[in-house]
Amino acid sequence: MSRRSRKRHTRKRLVGKDFFPGSVPGILTVDFESPRPAIRVLAYGPDAWIEEDVSSVGSLPEYLRKWPVTWIQVTGLGDAQILQEIGILFNLHRLALEDVVSNNQRGKFEPYEDHLFLVGHIPKDEEPFETEQLSIFIGKNYVLTFQERSGDGVGVIRERIREKRGRIRNMGADYLGYALLDSMIDHYLPILETLDTRLEELEDEIFERPTDEGRSKIHDLKRELRTLRKAVWPLPDVVEMLMKDDFPSLTETTRVYLRDCHDHIVHITELIEIFEDQASDLMDLYLSSVSARMNDVMKVLTVIATIFIPLTFIAGIYGMNFNTEISSWNMPELDWYWGYPFALGLMVAVAGMLLLFFKRRRWL
Repeated sequence: MSRRSRKRHTRKRLVGKDFFPGSVPGILTVDFESPRPAIRVLAYGPDAWIEEDVSSVGSLPEYLRKWPVTWIQVTGLGDAQILQEIGILFNLHRLALEDVVSNNQRGKFEPYEDHLFLVGHIPKDEEPFETEQLSIFIGKNYVLTFQERSGDGVGVIRERIREKRGRIRNMGADYLGYALLDSMIDHYLPILETLDTRLEELEDEIFERPTDEGRSKIHDLKRELRTLRKAVWPLPDVVEMLMKDDFPSLTETTRVYLRDCHDHIVHITELIEIFEDQASDLMDLYLSSVSARMNDVMKVLTVIATIFIPLTFIAGIYGMNFNTEISSWNMPELDWYWGYPFALGLMVAVAGMLLLFFKRRRWL
């Protein structure tokens, strides 16, 4: 498969799966190639925690009644019936569930009567860098998350709960929602460090020797930066709305932490913009380097051609071979003993004078 066709094959859709203009909103159209939903519950309080796989949606209310905070993790979006059962249990709006299964939803924040709905994207730590959608519902005593594929994008939060690191076990569901959002944002920082290193290496490589491979690396880098920018760009507005509006689901303590979260995402957004400018500058540097190398080649060829033009002229004159016995005006050098060395010496002298002239004019 060619490079171009491979990119077309892996390119994500701009809209949700099987989207048709004028289609009924709120209809769940799942991707049957996506894994069947697997439900895992991590419930905790200040003194204890429990983590279990759940086989049916009907067993979730027991955790909600027993534990102060319940984190329901749904991995896989390949069964619309299970998703609808979860939606009915937690009173999720059909449009929100539609955003969950679209898997290419722009980052957003939607407040509802008894819960908050967030959509973000976690970057995958493998090149080329891509993102995975994470949908988060924050209720009074629960957090409900949806992911299409199993991954460890929020594994550090699970470890903090198990080991009782930080204050997460002593806080409510709103703090867990903040922790997930903060972890999602922090995942971009090591990736940006990797991209920064790649930019520096590319700059040195292109400056020393621009190649088609270097140009291809610049194109791949710009595509990855566009993917990250698309995922990150809406998040500052999302965090800002969470900070400013008065939602019963969020405590004042959590809003203070959201300020730090906002600073991080603004910083990440600025870094992505800077890296995109650097990538564009690298492409300009590549084109300038290629042009400069071409100019150097053309200069050498021009000098060589300029030197050989008078030599060709001299050789042409002495190659005419007119008979001197017919006319005294014909070439007398034909009868000279040193005629041939004279012609060669004249050529060498002319070439030497031209080289000296070019050097004094600093054309060489």
